[in-house]
Amino acid sequence: MGRHQKHSDRRVTRALLTGSAVGVGVLQAAVPALAAPAAPPPAPAPAAAPAPATGPAKAPCEAAAKACVSISQQKAWLTDGKGNVTRGPVTVTTGGPGNETPQGVFHVMWKDQYHHSREYNQAPMPYSVFFAPGDAFHGGSLQRASAGCVHLGDEDSKAFFNYLQVNDEVQVLP
Repeated sequence: MGRHQKHSDRRVTRALLTGSAVGVGVLQAAVPALAAPAAPPPAPAPAAAPAPATGPAKAPCEAAAKACVSISQQKAWLTDGKGNVTRGPVTVTTGGPGNETPQGVFHVMWKDQYHHSREYNQAPMPYSVFFAPGDAFHGGSLQRASAGCVHLGDEDSKAFFNYLQVNDEVQVLP
C-alpha cells in the first residue's frame, strides 16, 4: 500500500495543482472583465496655428536710405539700401535746442576716423561720417544731446563708419 499510496498522493497533488492553475487562469481572465472600463484615450491636441511669416526688419525711412535716424525715437539703423535692416535699431543722441540735427535726405560727404572738432575745442569725434556740412555720425555721449551730430556708442560708431560709403543715402526723420 505504501507504494500505491505515494502514487495516489501524487495524483491528488497533481490534480489539486492542475485545478489551482485552472482556477488562477479563470480568475485572471475574469478580473479584467470585473474591473472598471479603461478611460478612452485623450483626444489629440489641436494643431498649433502657424506662426505669422516675418521678413527682414524694416527701418522707418525710405528703402533707399543706407542710414536712417529717428530723432523722436533717438534710434538709428543701417540698411541694405532696399529697406532691410542690417544693424539696429541702435540708441543715439541728436542735437539739442538751438543745435538741432538737420532733418531730410542727405548723402555721405566724407569720412574721418580720427576727426577732431574745429568748432568745439578740438573735441574728439571718432569714426566720423559726415552727411551734412558740420553734422556727422560719430562716437560720443549717449547721455547728453549733441551739437547737431548723431552720437553713437563706440561699437556702433565703428560699424556705421565701416559700412557707410561716400554718396550713400542718409535719411533723418523728426
